[in-house]
Amino acid sequence: MPNRLAHETSPYLQQHAENPVDWYPWGEEALTLARTQDKPILLSVGYSACHWCHVMAHESFEDAAVAAEMNRLFINIKVDREERPDLDQIYQTAHHMLTQRNGGWPLTMFLMPDGTPFFGGTYFPKTPRYNMPGFLQLLPRIEQAYREQREEIGKQNASLLAALAGTVPLGADAGAFVRAPLAKALQEFAQMFDREHGGIGHAPKFPHPYELAFCLRRHAIDNDADNETTGLDIARTTLTHMAEGGIYDHLGGGFARYSVDDTWTIPHFEKMLYDNGPLLALYSDAWLVTQSPRYKTVCAETAAWVMREMQHDAGGYYSSFDADSEHVEGKFYVWTPDVVKALLTPEEYAVIAPHYGLNGSANFEHEHWHLRVTKPLPPGSEALLASARAKLLAARNQRIWPGRDDKILTSWNALMIKGMARAARVFDEPAWLASAQRALDFIRSALWQDSRLLATCKDGKAHLNAYLDDYAFLLDALLELMQTEFRAEDLAFARALADRLLGQFEDPDNGGFFFTSHDHEKLILRNKPGHDNATPSGNGVAAFALQRLGHVIGEPRYIDAAERAIRLFYGAMQRQPSAFVSLLAALEETLAPPRVLVLRGEAGALREWQRALAGRYRPDTLVIALPNDAANLPPALDKRPVMAKAAGGVNAWLCQGVSCLPPVSELGTIVRLLDAGCN
Repeated sequence: MPNRLAHETSPYLQQHAENPVDWYPWGEEALTLARTQDKPILLSVGYSACHWCHVMAHESFEDAAVAAEMNRLFINIKVDREERPDLDQIYQTAHHMLTQRNGGWPLTMFLMPDGTPFFGGTYFPKTPRYNMPGFLQLLPRIEQAYREQREEIGKQNASLLAALAGTVPLGADAGAFVRAPLAKALQEFAQMFDREHGGIGHAPKFPHPYELAFCLRRHAIDNDADNETTGLDIARTTLTHMAEGGIYDHLGGGFARYSVDDTWTIPHFEKMLYDNGPLLALYSDAWLVTQSPRYKTVCAETAAWVMREMQHDAGGYYSSFDADSEHVEGKFYVWTPDVVKALLTPEEYAVIAPHYGLNGSANFEHEHWHLRVTKPLPPGSEALLASARAKLLAARNQRIWPGRDDKILTSWNALMIKGMARAARVFDEPAWLASAQRALDFIRSALWQDSRLLATCKDGKAHLNAYLDDYAFLLDALLELMQTEFRAEDLAFARALADRLLGQFEDPDNGGFFFTSHDHEKLILRNKPGHDNATPSGNGVAAFALQRLGHVIGEPRYIDAAERAIRLFYGAMQRQPSAFVSLLAALEETLAPPRVLVLRGEAGALREWQRALAGRYRPDTLVIALPNDAANLPPALDKRPVMAKAAGGVNAWLCQGVSCLPPVSELGTIVRLLDAGCN
């Protein structure tokens, strides 16, 4: 019989519904049972696309003997870290404190009935190996410690809870803000930069889209050509090697989560929405700076993949693709030369084999090849490469696919909405914009209920109180969408989100934003994260987006809240600025407010101006194009045309902070003003 997880919306939890383990989802039923039966809790945290989560499931959770011990000794709770990032953050931090090791997934924690952890690890094999204890032997030892060492565990719990509370920053007098952390962060990235292969740090190599975007922004704003290693060097070298490497899917588009090697050749094959949205925006911006044809191709192929394989008919974007198919990591993606040769003409194979390394040594397990660019494409062979790739993709699509996690997460959708909107504006692709707007409209209809957000939706069921990231990322995405095509309902939604963000998440005493809302379930820690991880800091994005919205509509409450958040984390930003690039972007726009260019005119003429202005990378500038019939605008946007017949009827107002230049009706004049600076 299926266990309780069969009724959950998470595909990851549903994957465990047939386990012999008596799993509970996180909730009051399981926690109450642990208290009333005086049993410790075995908490297992993972996600659908996680390879080692599957390994532990097959070895232990599907094994009758292991399940019997788990059921006898523990209350067993299974958590999807993507649906419950609040729990994942808490217990990953606790794991690090208890073990002095980095965490990961699957995360395996043993808790007291009140939720305080007293022992933990990540993956445990069923029987001892890899210098790790066997899970089956470990279980009774943990339960025995729970019974016999209560006093020692109690002391440890008190220390742990105090240490967890100490991770939440408190208000401090940060003094005057200065730009020094911006330059220091770039220096830190230059020191970590792999000059040969690109990337920040070494294997395993992650894409770090926010850090690379920061480097590109430094190049554009600071003109850092005098640096030994410029922001452009770091971004361009890394993006080129990634686009040529195996971390990029050369047949289907999109990026895997990370590379296991320094050369970006073999990825961990899972493909996540939260990586590909920011990478789509980043490659679009990098194309504006470099005009690299490969970057344009990456954007086109990634956007096509998103719309083809990652978008629900109703509009929302799915979460991820698994690394495994048929219980084998990467099996869906890899090839042998004989299989490729049988699918192609001799002329096609002669082009694709050297280009993707099929004529060299195998680069993956069991004499398989994973495609990556190893030699440049000979001039004139583009058509043969395209036909070969199309045939290989069609053949790959006949294989057994990796599992797709088709839940729709608000925060991850927001990251992709921003990426699609940004790319649509840069490349003037209406279909990409329509995709982003459909996703946004889905969130507004399905996940915005009673003037508040929900975190996840699957099969028509939306639930779970939304987190800081949901509000902050969505507000940021709306600002990007409104610059691509203004819709009055998007502005109204942005203002509602901003007000809810302040009302439900801000710490009015110390500044900054809690990860959970004021009326969220009470947990052992209420976190207030500032540093960036695989996704950007909710505090950083909230400060950045609130500040920008405040300047666009003239609302000082939002600007003031952003400054309080920056002030809270400013000391940490000074000590290790490279860990806080999202907050650094907000800091920079506190020191020098973004330029806001408001265009007003007839729709056709507005589009011409937008196309012209979108052809240049200006990360410190927002462009809002309003048709003449736009109504119910805030005073800061409600500009009245004064030269309606000039330049096709477009008037432009360029503002920075509280200063605005006189209206302009010539596109060339606006371009010169933007290139020279607002003042």
